[in-house]
Amino acid sequence: KLILLDSLLQENRTLTELGTIMPSNVTLPPKENALFKRILKCYEQKQYKNGLKFAKQILTNPKFSEHGETQAMKGLILNCLGRKEEAYDHVRRGLTNDLKSHVCWHVYGLLQRSDKKYAEAIKCYRNALKWDKDNIQILRDLSLLQIQMRDLEGYKETRHQLFQLRPTQRASWIGFAMSYHLMEDFEMALKILEEFRKTQKKPTYDYEYSELLLYQNMVIRESGDVDAALSHLELYEQAICDKITFKETKGRYLLQLGRLKEAESLYVELLKRNPENHEYYKQLEVAREANTSEEKLAIYVEYQEKFPRAQAPKRLPLNFLTGAELETRLSTYIRAALRKGVPPLFVDLRPLYLVPEKFQLIETLLTSFLDNQLKVSSFESSGSPQESPTSLLWTYYFLSQHYDYKSDYQGALDLVNTAIEHTPTLIELFTLKGKIYKHAGDPEEAVKWLDEAQSMDTADRYINCKAAKYMLRANKVAEAEAMCGKFTREGVPAMDNLNEMQCMWFQSECALAYQRLGQFGESLKKCSEIDRHFTEIIEDQFDFHTYCMRKMTLKAYVDLLRLENQLRSHKFYEKTAAVAIKTYIRLHDKPLQEADSNNDKNCDELDPSELKKRKNKAKKAKRKAEQEKAMAEQDKKRKELHNKNKKKNEEELDSPAKDELIPEKLERPEEPLEEAARFLTPLLTLATNNINTHLLAFEIYLRKGKVLLMLRSIKQGLVVDPTNYQLQSCIGRFLHFVATSSTIPDELKKVLRSSLPPTLEGKTCSELNTDFLAKHKEELPAQVIGARVLAAVEPKRMEEAVKMATQLDPSLINRNLETCREVLELLNQGDFGVLGKNSAEKYKEACREIFPIAKCFKNILVVVSEKEVTNNLSNQTSSQERDIES
Repeated sequence: KLILLDSLLQENRTLTELGTIMPSNVTLPPKENALFKRILKCYEQKQYKNGLKFAKQILTNPKFSEHGETQAMKGLILNCLGRKEEAYDHVRRGLTNDLKSHVCWHVYGLLQRSDKKYAEAIKCYRNALKWDKDNIQILRDLSLLQIQMRDLEGYKETRHQLFQLRPTQRASWIGFAMSYHLMEDFEMALKILEEFRKTQKKPTYDYEYSELLLYQNMVIRESGDVDAALSHLELYEQAICDKITFKETKGRYLLQLGRLKEAESLYVELLKRNPENHEYYKQLEVAREANTSEEKLAIYVEYQEKFPRAQAPKRLPLNFLTGAELETRLSTYIRAALRKGVPPLFVDLRPLYLVPEKFQLIETLLTSFLDNQLKVSSFESSGSPQESPTSLLWTYYFLSQHYDYKSDYQGALDLVNTAIEHTPTLIELFTLKGKIYKHAGDPEEAVKWLDEAQSMDTADRYINCKAAKYMLRANKVAEAEAMCGKFTREGVPAMDNLNEMQCMWFQSECALAYQRLGQFGESLKKCSEIDRHFTEIIEDQFDFHTYCMRKMTLKAYVDLLRLENQLRSHKFYEKTAAVAIKTYIRLHDKPLQEADSNNDKNCDELDPSELKKRKNKAKKAKRKAEQEKAMAEQDKKRKELHNKNKKKNEEELDSPAKDELIPEKLERPEEPLEEAARFLTPLLTLATNNINTHLLAFEIYLRKGKVLLMLRSIKQGLVVDPTNYQLQSCIGRFLHFVATSSTIPDELKKVLRSSLPPTLEGKTCSELNTDFLAKHKEELPAQVIGARVLAAVEPKRMEEAVKMATQLDPSLINRNLETCREVLELLNQGDFGVLGKNSAEKYKEACREIFPIAKCFKNILVVVSEKEVTNNLSNQTSSQERDIES
């Protein structure tokens, strides 16, 4: 019978035939029926132990030992207690004994829903409705699952049925209208909403009625009838409580309809309420048809006079002004900010740096301000008016950021050191110094200065998080966890608490740090935790499906549904998915078992990289022991907390734990490419406009040998960013794979030739790579990409490829730290063979002269000696400070 039941669920066949074979149970007599009702009440009130006791009283009676509904309810209660296997066993037995019971099917659906098997739960609810088609609770649960799964057609049918059964309830009308809205049947949705609106009372102030009107207006707008939407908005102006939304929406309608004078007066009113809103100024420019710089400037001059303390009318003209007018206004704006001491001034002006003329003008102005202040203590060379010492401090601060932006790290350090000598108590200076060292390639020195900044204000959460992030960038995971532990819940390990709080910036940085350290299991664990966060956010919609309709927050609810549809296009998921996919690809190319056996064979040759690996293993073992200890302590505290709350909630036990993520298992997957594809699938659906999606897809399909999917990735990449250098590498390797592979059938090769983009027809990998290198001969990143392709497809020309990748001519474009560091990693990893490994040390020495601060180009002994000197100096400085204080 159980096998038959499972097969029925899989095939979703009707149960009318089986109903004749297995008749429904006899109705319980009054005494047992009263006990059954008490079971239901105990379940609703979470009194699970009492519920089990009452179920036992019914089932121990020989006449009702096989009562299906009681067995099902017992299984539901056991599921709430975390005893899933027993729960499923009881519910399936209950269903077997009473296949015609809507209660049994409903309970089975609840179990499936609790395990996130929504499709199976929908089948169960549908079967329950066959035996009780007008059951309101089952219909509501079914509608929740349908909107959760975005089964819009089924949702519309269910809401229609609920509407027919409960036409007097507000939720019935709203759900029915929304089902048509989501199906984009705007006409029907508007008819339902209008009929419902007529039934509502119209008090002087009713926020829920106001939200209904705004939602109705939203539906009219989305139907494309802007004129009708504006008329509707004006008709119900008095009833709409959110006046800001009303005016903003009306202003957009007026602009779309070309009624510029009315729109102008509306945005003038809005600017009186908020003169700092940049969007209002842009809309006012459109309303006044201000197309030239002079016409735009007139608007901002007017508002500078109306609101002299507002910053927006002073800042926005700098975006479009040029020449002498720009210089005058920019100079005035910067002076006022330096006098006031505005730390984010550089961030405010950074968009102007994209225009070379404005970049040069800012540098000229700030340099002259600094020189004049040092000479005559004024921004003007005449010496009048005199400026306070803090103006000089903020000038140093801004100029240091400026030089950091233009990659003059030594100049930036000189300025920030001078500023620290001027005012050694300003935290921003120490954070800036750490930032400069980070950009210059010395993350450990950056950590040192951020730690110093954090120690100056231990109550500042922002500085604490910034210091933790810098520690993770320097691969100091334990220190970062300890730093964050200052602000996490006491008695719980910081890493667990950060995971519980869905602190994804920390976890994504952890994943990258573990990946750099070669601890792939830990890295994948963090990626999986972040993936679970997104799953939890999607599942949390359940809390809002009924709440939003009850509270009438309908516009926000529709926005929530649309956000959830695109949730995994968020930058946190894109970043995490990229880390996970690259890690799985690495584990596919070099499985850890092989790497371990190779390490055992070459244990006598202990080069620095080998020593580093062994240290990492020791750290990993130590961290694992610490985690186990922390877990044991956490379990102990949970038990203590449970004992404290036992009197309050005797019936309720801890909820079942999720599947444990074990790093050792994660780093040895059976099918690494399949695991990588699991992270890739949401990106292919939601992040198709990101070139990295198609580059990662190509890498997976190349290793799977899926030539058509490889071609699809290339064609989609060409649409998104045809000039991307990494994409050129993918194209070259694709052509080489097709030309050299013996497993591709001739028919498939014909299809590939006919499907190639026009620019690739008749081209070979070598020809394409030669053209690419000739076209970008002055760009170092392009030369590195071309060299990698050359080394991969023509190993005989390895010497030429190494020479090409290691060139450091000053005339090369983008000869920056990031590119050179990548080249050194490629040489050490063996991408350029033995010749590349032998060239690594020479290349490191050459880069050391160009990037003297970057740690990756320094020798290990030099780094150690520098650390000792720095520690001695810092100890001397701290002792001197203590002497001064005493």
